[in-house]
Amino acid sequence: MSVFTSIDEALNGIQDGATIMVGGFGLVGIPEKLILGLRDRGVQDLTIISNNCGVDDWGLGLLLQNKQIKKMISSYVGENKEFERQFLSGELEVELVPQGTLAERIRAGGAGIPAFYTPAGVGTPLAEGREVRTFNGKEYLLEMGLTADFSLIKAWKGDKMGNLIYNKTSRNFNPMMAAAGKVTIAEVEELVETGELEPDQIHTPSVYVQRIIQCEKYEKRIERRTVRQA
Repeated sequence: MSVFTSIDEALNGIQDGATIMVGGFGLVGIPEKLILGLRDRGVQDLTIISNNCGVDDWGLGLLLQNKQIKKMISSYVGENKEFERQFLSGELEVELVPQGTLAERIRAGGAGIPAFYTPAGVGTPLAEGREVRTFNGKEYLLEMGLTADFSLIKAWKGDKMGNLIYNKTSRNFNPMMAAAGKVTIAEVEELVETGELEPDQIHTPSVYVQRIIQCEKYEKRIERRTVRQA
């Protein structure tokens, strides 16, 4: 495990055509700084695995604007007009996956499970041309586990060995993606010495993390700010 002080150096090795998992749910818990660094590197033809694709001017939406994403594997894409435009024009390949199935495909990949069966998607266009088996009188669709060349994740706090703690709802896709990347790069808001984290509080153990970098000045945007009427 290596500690980095430069975003560009932390992203070293990511080349055109790479498959990358990116943590977050909406804009919560996204690796803001690593995404910006990926944009600045200008790598192309990326396959991105993430629950959604940010918004038009933030998160993964920045990579869309830069035409860096070739294929998107995700669950929800409704917050990004550029995503819609690229998909309808044929510029972007999209694989839509039910959210629970996406989570389980990533978890399975990280656990070394090549495939599993799920009832989600049976009888829908998602099942066309796919293997369906019956167990106990119920049909199930075969889904493949997912892994990636790199996983970019965001944690609240980490130590110099790579142990991570997530803050509240940012503990979404980040932990399972940390396990499913061949190289996992974690950006953290606070980096402490090894041994300072309470072992019972650690969400991702260091065995899953290869690189870590401390970042600051987070924007932590919200897609749609909703307040109750007085």
